[in-house]
Amino acid sequence: MSCDIGLWGLAVMGQNFALNMASHGFSVCVGNRSPAKVTTTVERAKAEGDLPLVGSTDVQDFCSQLSKPRKVVILVQAGKPVDETIAKLTEFMEEGDIIIDGGNEWYPNTIRRGEELKPKGIHFIGMGISGGEEGARNGPSLMPGGPKDAYDAIEPIITKCAAHVGDNEACTGYCGPLGAGNYVKMVHNGIEYGDMQLISEVYDLMRKVLKMSNDEMAKVFEEWNSTELNSYLIEITYKILAKKDETDDTYIVDVVLDKTGMKGTGRWTVQEAAEQSVAAPTIAASLDTRYISARKDERVKASNILEGPIQLPTVDKEQVLTDLKNALYCSKIVSYAQGMNIIKAASDKKEWGVDLSQCALMWRGGCIIRADLLGKIQNAFTTTPDLPNLMVDPAFAAELNSRHMAWRRIVGLGVASGIGCPTLCTSLTYYDQYRRESLPANLVQAQRDFFGGHTYERVDKEGTFHTAWTDAHKDLGDLSGRTAGNV
Repeated sequence: MSCDIGLWGLAVMGQNFALNMASHGFSVCVGNRSPAKVTTTVERAKAEGDLPLVGSTDVQDFCSQLSKPRKVVILVQAGKPVDETIAKLTEFMEEGDIIIDGGNEWYPNTIRRGEELKPKGIHFIGMGISGGEEGARNGPSLMPGGPKDAYDAIEPIITKCAAHVGDNEACTGYCGPLGAGNYVKMVHNGIEYGDMQLISEVYDLMRKVLKMSNDEMAKVFEEWNSTELNSYLIEITYKILAKKDETDDTYIVDVVLDKTGMKGTGRWTVQEAAEQSVAAPTIAASLDTRYISARKDERVKASNILEGPIQLPTVDKEQVLTDLKNALYCSKIVSYAQGMNIIKAASDKKEWGVDLSQCALMWRGGCIIRADLLGKIQNAFTTTPDLPNLMVDPAFAAELNSRHMAWRRIVGLGVASGIGCPTLCTSLTYYDQYRRESLPANLVQAQRDFFGGHTYERVDKEGTFHTAWTDAHKDLGDLSGRTAGNV
């Protein structure tokens, strides 16, 4: 068999994506460092409908079974294993062949690898894949970036294998040149961090302030999933809350240790937000909470030292639940706004030409952050491609304006109850800062000029100014170079 495409790296994601491609009629050759996983994947293909999938014995055999130009998806651990896999594959590949890295990779590494492969004439694509094991098998969100002609060569395959929504729209598309696909996937993961933390804070207020049982909370989240909050993460939340241990009838969520792990993509997103000078406090706060959660032993000791409120507020349960729903919805809008602004800033700077409405479409199905809300986000950026911030889209502005008082009540309730709600709180703060014509930044800039002669602009006249704030300050003379180095 001369196969349409190959897939190297057969952990569960790799196996499932290979079977996905075969299920759509593409002949697939699979390879792996350990032969046992090749055998397993071939057996699964046989059992799942005698799919057109074959195995290989080694790298040379794998490459020899691919039709030219060869198209190879690699799904191995990010970092050094990717470089090692590329080195082995390219011994048996030739000019015009295409390698697609489907891992969670730091985008500069993708750009570097593409440049390293250019002398050999081998095309390289970095393609973010989201949807977990289930999505990989049944239709993930696919975010490719690389040479356009190489993308065109794989487009028929990935369009069929991606998730589809609405009028059979594929949750994939060309993100842009090398690095753009990984960048979009990175920000997707940053938004995912924020979304998960927002939901967990709502859960915390439900159980600690409203004293709700797991079954009660599961019912509320299930009801919310049939509203504007419909999303994959809301769906799995109610399923998690309702799940009991079969051995002793305890709720699984109650015995899960409160330490959140991470792979690093959230940290990359926050680093990039800083690099692009884009405020992303919701995503940053979600990352900080993971760091704090990791200090479990310290928190246990601090709980016996540091005090919180003694007299807790009296609440109306139904009102609080309504407010929680509105606060969560508003915060989700803000989190997406921040993520989209990071992508836009990087795309403008690097001249990638990333289409934000396309990003929203790619995320509408198959991926972890899929949600009904993304349909509205797609419409917003389709209508106004240069929208400066999602919050000022007329439809979203109306939503925020009608719900912000509920948002404020929830943040206030968390503070009064001693329940930390960092992402709910910082999302509201972001909204309040962005909507204000005037901020106290004038004082901060005056302080900078006082101690460092950093100068300032004025609201009543054009130019750059410096003040001799005390007798110790001197005239700086020419101010033209005083703002050099500003970012």
